[in-house]
Amino acid sequence: MKMNMLSLFLMIGFLGISITGNSQGNKLTHQELKEARKAQMVANFYAIDTLLNLKTFVLEADFLQDKNGVRIPVSSNLNFIKVDKSDGILQTGSDTGIGYNGVGGVTAEGSIGSWEISKDPKKLFYTIHFSMITNIGNYDILMTVNAANQALATITGLGPGRLSWEGHLEMIYNSRVFKGQETM
Repeated sequence: MKMNMLSLFLMIGFLGISITGNSQGNKLTHQELKEARKAQMVANFYAIDTLLNLKTFVLEADFLQDKNGVRIPVSSNLNFIKVDKSDGILQTGSDTGIGYNGVGGVTAEGSIGSWEISKDPKKLFYTIHFSMITNIGNYDILMTVNAANQALATITGLGPGRLSWEGHLEMIYNSRVFKGQETM
């Protein structure tokens, strides 16, 4: 019941204004469109707030970027960061290869450690910093999300490398990610 209410709230937040804007017979002025977009972004900001505070979301990556700034497009159903309350998954994958996890990459499952959220209601922007303890290492994740649902998460471990996932957030039960085998 609680998830149905959350789902309804988020659907209204993400889609509500665009539906009402299209259902009006009159054309909107430039100022009215600007105000409608601003109202939509504010609604999105608070919908994202709910996801982040419940810790039930998936960052589905459209791009991965290494420490040298090399950015490559990736399949969002294989490259993701999943946060489900106190558990998490970091995964990279490829449509073309077989990797340690069976989907061309690495899968690390573990528990969420520290968790800090800061938000900027003026700029409609979130910063989340958390740690994940997995069987293949400990990771620090710094994630930013804006009201347009654009997310960027940079993962660092004990070594000098880092990897960034760039994409969008989804509710867990709306996500279409495929988890590979846990990397040993």
